[in-house]
Amino acid sequence: MDLRIMTEPQLGASYDDLLAVAQATEKLGFDAFIRSDHYLTTDDSIDGLPGPTDAWTTLAGLARETSTVRLGTLVSSVTYRYPGILAIQVAQVDQMSGGRVELGLGTGWFRREHEAYGIPFPEKRFGLLEEQLAIVTGLWSTPLGETFDFAGEHYSLHDSPALPKPVQSPVPVIIGGAGASRTPRLAARYASEFNLPFVPFENVRPGFDRVRDACLAIERDPDELVYSLALVTAVGGDEAEFARRAARVGRTTEWMRGNGLAGTASEVVDRIGALREDGVERLYLQIHDLQDLDQLDFIAREVVPQL
Repeated sequence: MDLRIMTEPQLGASYDDLLAVAQATEKLGFDAFIRSDHYLTTDDSIDGLPGPTDAWTTLAGLARETSTVRLGTLVSSVTYRYPGILAIQVAQVDQMSGGRVELGLGTGWFRREHEAYGIPFPEKRFGLLEEQLAIVTGLWSTPLGETFDFAGEHYSLHDSPALPKPVQSPVPVIIGGAGASRTPRLAARYASEFNLPFVPFENVRPGFDRVRDACLAIERDPDELVYSLALVTAVGGDEAEFARRAARVGRTTEWMRGNGLAGTASEVVDRIGALREDGVERLYLQIHDLQDLDQLDFIAREVVPQL
């Protein structure tokens, strides 16, 4: 079971905060440091100070200040960047990291952050996602010396040199969501990983099954994909420590145990075992308190050796 650390910097984090978490993630042996891609706090009770950090600017810096941990987004929004520019940004950060980047891409959902920073937010965005996936992966896979063209409803590219190339071929693409039909079809076509974000535990196996069925429908081996789950996390050595960390997430201990990766080390190990039975191969541990590096250390010492 891969364990990845997922952060939500829009809730309040500087680059230095993120650097400390990324370097701890690497030192403690977690598989990846992953961040959200938002420009406004998503919790009205939190001011988000000192303000937003741009996801791919952050990852470019971390690419040069880490050496082994994988880096990526869960997920970037198609509303933020033109696909040609996104392909260049991700390829460049992949070069800067020596081939450690992963791209999570989605439709975006938070209207208020778009309004706050003057970013267009069309009502229908799934078509944007479909075309961006086709363009980004098409640019990366175009052989050197050849050009790439695309004519769609939302984007047109003509005679693109399709440069620069990433180190990885292909760059892992993460597609996620709980949609019943269109999202599984996109994942089957473009993804190397399918992620279910923060869904009830009983929905995990059916969500994965929909993607597996979509793969079979286009004659792709479903086992080519990694199946992952993102869960809000609060873990402690005893009930008091766990309760303190749950409060930092803004949830009761009861809610956390029913919906997150939560409790004592033994409880978390049992939960991970059950999730493995449901087909989960990779877990994203959503960590809210980025100052609490002791929680990462505790998970690495007390949970990981038991998996």
